[in-house]
Amino acid sequence: MGKYIKKAKQKKTDPKQALKLEAAKELGLLDKAKQSGWDMLTSQETGKIGAIVKKKLKSCKINLS
Repeated sequence: MGKYIKKAKQKKTDPKQALKLEAAKELGLLDKAKQSGWDMLTSQETGKIGAIVKKKLKSCKINLS
């Protein structure tokens, strides 16, 4: 019998997720988020990430809703 090999599904990159990762990297929080998970960041840290994402969206005038 032949082996059944699943093909890995390619993940579609969400533009908002990419901005979130970029903002976390800028703030030096990306390693913490990857190790502990996003839900382990403080509200202050997530607020800073959100503010940077919002600023970038506004400056590029991108509507990603």
